[in-house]
Amino acid sequence: MTSNPGPRRASRTQRLLAAAAALTLWPLLGQAADTTAAQQLQRFATQAGAPGQAERGRQFFDGRHGGDWSCASCHGMLPTAAGKHASTGKAIDPMAPATNPRGFTDTAKVDKWFRRNCNDVLKRECSAGEKADVLAWLLSLKP
Repeated sequence: MTSNPGPRRASRTQRLLAAAAALTLWPLLGQAADTTAAQQLQRFATQAGAPGQAERGRQFFDGRHGGDWSCASCHGMLPTAAGKHASTGKAIDPMAPATNPRGFTDTAKVDKWFRRNCNDVLKRECSAGEKADVLAWLLSLKP
């Protein structure tokens, strides 16, 4: 009795091609949206144990917190419009989900963004409550 290696090899080749395609597409898949701004708000509110409050978020966004910068220093007083980095002059997309619906759709980027920018403004990481407040305010803004 002889075996027929043809189908087995074709199947293995197909598996190898599929694996190669998956590895090629992996970077693109990692950029796909995994959440929404509302889900991010819920995540931070759950971590904080309290819902975000939009007015507190507005005050936080506008405040200097003892430093030279506020969030508004780069993102603008109205985050429904584009901002401009205070030291580099680099253009910054609008923050409000109503005018930039992709802005809070990647959890890893949201966490990185909050970590970096809170450190710039506060010289520390923002609390989950502060994040929830800012997101509650940003979600309340209309174009």
